[in-house]
Amino acid sequence: MLNSIDTDAVIRDGRVAGTFPGEIHQGVAWWVAACFVVVSQTSRIAVAHDGHSITGEFHRRFCRGAINAQHFSCQLADLGEANEDQLVHAMQALGNIPGALLSTTGDGGRQTVTIRLYDAEGQPLTEDTGLAKVREMIAADRVPIPVNDQAKGRITLRRDLVETT
Repeated sequence: MLNSIDTDAVIRDGRVAGTFPGEIHQGVAWWVAACFVVVSQTSRIAVAHDGHSITGEFHRRFCRGAINAQHFSCQLADLGEANEDQLVHAMQALGNIPGALLSTTGDGGRQTVTIRLYDAEGQPLTEDTGLAKVREMIAADRVPIPVNDQAKGRITLRRDLVETT
């Protein structure tokens, strides 16, 4: 695995999180997304981010990982900038599909990037509902790759699902 991470330190407590740069890098988002699609056995997912400049590349890589997960041909609804409530509402509106929210916090020098994964009911993924499997797949370098170009999914911008408040 190129640019390995300490999976036990980064994938825990109901989230994927680490300081950037350092504990986490943008490639982790691709890995997490591909593994999440496979663990969820889903062909549809909703994704949102907080609009932070660092989050942008993590978001782009997450989207790419999700649509390239094995044979799932995952259709990704990109909500753009949204908060957790808006994400969960959009997940329900799309037919109770899994989702992810990416965010960055911290001061100017030390940033923490967080990826929160949600099941189809809008509940955060826990150790027992798939987070442990995602961590195990990444730790074992078993990140799923597409089987062929026909299995590749698609990204659709769905900012219309995010209510402005």
